[in-house]
Amino acid sequence: MIISLPNTNVAKILKTLQKAREEGGAVALGRVLTLVITTTKDRAEKVITAANDASREHPMRIIVISEVPDGFTDSPLDAEIRLGGDAGASEVIILNAADDLVVDPQGLINGLLLPDAPMVAWWPDRAPGHMSETSLGKVAGHRIADTIYAENPLDLLRTLAECYEPGDVDLGWTRLTQWRALFAATLDSGNHTAITGAVVRGARNNSAPILLASWFRSELGVPVTLELGDKDPRGNILYAEITTADGPISIERTEPSFAQLKQPGQPDHVISLPFRGLGDCLAEELRRLDADVVFGRVLTEGLPKLVAESPAL
Repeated sequence: MIISLPNTNVAKILKTLQKAREEGGAVALGRVLTLVITTTKDRAEKVITAANDASREHPMRIIVISEVPDGFTDSPLDAEIRLGGDAGASEVIILNAADDLVVDPQGLINGLLLPDAPMVAWWPDRAPGHMSETSLGKVAGHRIADTIYAENPLDLLRTLAECYEPGDVDLGWTRLTQWRALFAATLDSGNHTAITGAVVRGARNNSAPILLASWFRSELGVPVTLELGDKDPRGNILYAEITTADGPISIERTEPSFAQLKQPGQPDHVISLPFRGLGDCLAEELRRLDADVVFGRVLTEGLPKLVAESPAL
């Protein structure tokens, strides 16, 4: 069910939402959080689809704020409500707002937030540097950026590091979960000698290899060689290695969905390493709404050391 509300306000949106529930039998209970998305009109459908996918694991109310530039509409606020099959396991409220309303997005959405449920703010396009000091960030307990889409990922990562507050997170970091889990599993076997260094090779102008190298730098405390090249269809990270006295532990992406794992004294293994969808990454972040301590350490300790030591940056 999709309901269009041109030239509206929050009170009309809430009244329409309640009427739609009563007439259509939509369930209002069981929403565990409110996800507030600030995006552009051309990206809105993609991020709504991702949020709907995540809502099957985390039923929620999704509020999408899309700024309409001056001169493109005579209405300060147009809205659209999506329920049922058009909203996954969520309620979607799209707010196409004029510039002056977007100046204070928190004031715009106050009446739409679910009572007694946490609020999560997500900037899928251009995240502000100091997320916790924005109008939305001051209220949200969890603030999600996505440096993978930044024009200059390194600059945004450095800005996020300088302004980091517990509760800040980056979907660029979430995309590395499989890489981190594989390396952690090999090291947990306890059969390896002293770690002496690490290597990461990946695409230039992408946050993924920088974040993986920063993780090695902060958690292993060893020098990291970062090699950045042209974009490759196999992925943003092509090769990662932890060097030990016995030899390297390495993962090399051989094709988009597979990689080869090599360990000293072990046969080589072909492993599944598919690209992660946006909805999958978002769902993972919504499983835990407390601070990601490791990410905070990687951002504030590992990244500055990597930048200082790496000629590639």
